[in-house]
Amino acid sequence: MSKPKLADPDDGLFNPGSKLRHVKTGGFYKVVLLANVEATLESAYVYDSMQSHDCWIRPKAEMEDGRFELISE
Repeated sequence: MSKPKLADPDDGLFNPGSKLRHVKTGGFYKVVLLANVEATLESAYVYDSMQSHDCWIRPKAEMEDGRFELISE
């Protein structure tokens, strides 16, 4: 039985520290890290709201499907 591949911080479209804008809501977020969902080992982003400072987790596939765009500093 082979061990599943865990998330690599450099594997994602967005790197830790990247600033993003949610296309639908216009909210601004900062990527904290790329992690693994414990139950499924699915790669997921941990990101922080730059307005409210709430912390969120979203599957990597959703983060990279066009919902978020990279913004310049």
